[in-house]
Amino acid sequence: MTQVVELVEHTSAMGIPLPDAVGRALAAGDIVDAAPDPYAPGRWSLRAGSKVGAVAVVVPGKDEPVTVRVTPKVAIARLFFLLGYSLDPKGSWRDGQVDIAGHRDLLPALAHTVERQIDRALRQGLLQGYLATEETSLVVRGRVREAEQIRRRFGATLPVEVEYDEFTIDIAENRLLRTAVERLLRLPGVPHDVRRGLLHQRARLADVTVIVRGRPLPVWQPSRLNSRYQHALHLARTVLENNSVEHAPGALRVDGFLFDMNKLFEDFVTVALREACRSLGHSARLQDPHHLDEASAIRMKPDFVLYGPSGAPCAVVDAKYKTEKRDGFPDADLYQMLAYCTALGLREGHLVYAKGNAPHAAHTVRHAGIVIHQHALDLDQEPSGLLSDVGKVAARLVSTPRV
Repeated sequence: MTQVVELVEHTSAMGIPLPDAVGRALAAGDIVDAAPDPYAPGRWSLRAGSKVGAVAVVVPGKDEPVTVRVTPKVAIARLFFLLGYSLDPKGSWRDGQVDIAGHRDLLPALAHTVERQIDRALRQGLLQGYLATEETSLVVRGRVREAEQIRRRFGATLPVEVEYDEFTIDIAENRLLRTAVERLLRLPGVPHDVRRGLLHQRARLADVTVIVRGRPLPVWQPSRLNSRYQHALHLARTVLENNSVEHAPGALRVDGFLFDMNKLFEDFVTVALREACRSLGHSARLQDPHHLDEASAIRMKPDFVLYGPSGAPCAVVDAKYKTEKRDGFPDADLYQMLAYCTALGLREGHLVYAKGNAPHAAHTVRHAGIVIHQHALDLDQEPSGLLSDVGKVAARLVSTPRV
């Protein structure tokens, strides 16, 4: 019988009976905080951090895997709004209407959403485009690769090294969709009806090449021609980029999908602030590199730096997926923001948290005159209210004075 371990992000540790090999795999994969119980052999202490989703650990000699599911504290619909808005702020995600069909768990909702978006993308047929192809041929097609012809054929006339553009469905957009479908079909906990839909999409994309795992993902450019694909492509890249758990430590196999809520919150806050500030006539840079010292030896990279019409920095923001505790937010966040303000020549800095006891607080640094603001966003509210709160933070950023 399959063992399923249910955890909730950022809650107290739980003692769970687990095979030692599974516990070690969870710890080594940085999936949850896992440590053996020193007083009870065969039990492990598991605590979920900011990664949510599900993984399955297959133990050699056992038919069923051990599945670990980590549930986010934020509602699934809100989580998908944060994800969709950060991927495409001008798209249909803005109104918060995300088709997750009432799924209460993350992975079924993700698989369902991706399958529906791919279905909408392919309703008018597969997109075709030109693909640059290099091959050895007995006839001249396109242009001859002269350097390769000389290097490989030593002056022989045939065969010919040629390069040409082929009109095909095997293009970057379709490859990303096909590979995302294959990935989702291997994840634990995908419902049967969603799996049937994914198998149908795979059949549609049967003549498209699957991207080899570990290879760079192909690049696509938004255009009028692929506009119907774009929502699906954004989600496909999310499935394939940095969120998948798929490795085999020793004889075990670990497979699953995890969202890092730290990154998801950071992406949403910075993108939403950029959009709000753009409407106020300012530009922003995300993950903007700077140096703390005069010798440019100490690097720092604030999440968000706002620039005014003159091109000078006028505000700095760091997003923290943390909730306020009884004794307040961590002091280290304040020290970090003080360094950012000092290096950028700003009199105010802004920390944005996922939730707090009050929507705003301010601290004035002694002998420096720098004010550090702490903002708290309530992720449980409707998308319109959340974006309205982000707009209020943006308005305060625009008025931030320099030293």
